Amino acid sequence: MRILRSVRHKSCADGTFMKEFILNAPVTEGFFSYLGNFGEVEALPNLGDGFYKFEKVDWFSIKGFAGDTTVEVRFKKEVMDLTVDFLYLLFSSYREGTVDLSVLKQREQAVGKRVREHLYGS
Repeated sequence: MRILRSVRHKSCADGTFMKEFILNAPVTEGFFSYLGNFGEVEALPNLGDGFYKFEKVDWFSIKGFAGDTTVEVRFKKEVMDLTVDFLYLLFSSYREGTVDLSVLKQREQAVGKRVREHLYGS
């Protein structure tokens, strides 16, 4: 799955920066399960059947409906330049079925170190 482009951007009142992305294929429930390897995934059926939220604290959150080709991503502004490439990597590395997480986990650790240094100085 690939991110084709961003169609909407805005600064939010909570200090995050929102981007709406158009994808080349619909997101699936399996994709949100896969994201659970990197943060917290929550199904929110009260907002609609198939609505999911993923959060990677201090990095970004992803919200969307399984079956849609758009997702909303809210980045922590201070580290967006450090985390946006990892977001693209998450999408491009996803394959329905088997996914090799080892490279993604290594990249996550490296980016995480830079995020912590930037936010907390350690």
